[in-house]
Amino acid sequence: MNNIAIVVAVVVTCVVGQPEPVTNTSAGPTVVITGANRGLGLAFARRFSADGFQVIGTARQPLKAVELRAMGVRIEQLDVTDAESVRRFGEAIGDASVDILINNAGIGGGWGRRLKDVDIDEAERILQVNCLGPMRVTQVLLPALHKGDRKLIVNITSMLGSIERNTRGGSYGYRESKAALNMFTRSIAAELEPHGFTCIAINPGWVKTDMGGPDARMTPDESIDAMVKVIEGLSTEHSGYFYSHGGDLVPW
Repeated sequence: MNNIAIVVAVVVTCVVGQPEPVTNTSAGPTVVITGANRGLGLAFARRFSADGFQVIGTARQPLKAVELRAMGVRIEQLDVTDAESVRRFGEAIGDASVDILINNAGIGGGWGRRLKDVDIDEAERILQVNCLGPMRVTQVLLPALHKGDRKLIVNITSMLGSIERNTRGGSYGYRESKAALNMFTRSIAAELEPHGFTCIAINPGWVKTDMGGPDARMTPDESIDAMVKVIEGLSTEHSGYFYSHGGDLVPW
């Protein structure tokens, strides 16, 4: 990813009044990855940090982000469902430029449930994290993204968000949250096209994470390796589409 600046947002809990120390002094590109303290977010952070990128990782509880801190990347506290937390995160970024935003923070739930068994409060929480969370973060980082060279927004979605491929129903709340995230991707791609942005949704595949479970087909590193190859090849002509982790187009 030569000449590409990436910013990775990772949520971290800090002692009030004590900013998280920044030990990564790389002059490379900048990446923001939300939810970088575990799973796919942590694998993204590890990959970009090893490649010399400036990584900004977000976590709801930064003090628990032990593996992330060991990488020496910049950690910022962020709860994507909390408007005040998002505002403070935006202030922490300040006048910096962000080249790539990876909206990775997400939660699952409601797996396999039929409509009669749906917990509406749980579904609302999933929608808050998986759809409104990326909207809040993208909105607050938009000035920084405009300053970046790459102007790339990557939304981590799911095959369960495809309306066309939904032939079984179930998983209420999660399906709707990812379908809404896909629509958000299409909207920002259309709005930001005149400004040279590239905005995509990408499915990471079935991955061995807390959400994917131990029986999943891929490790986080395998998923990240595949997605980074897709990210490396993106240009404005790819904006507004839904991709698999291997780069194939997925029907909305």
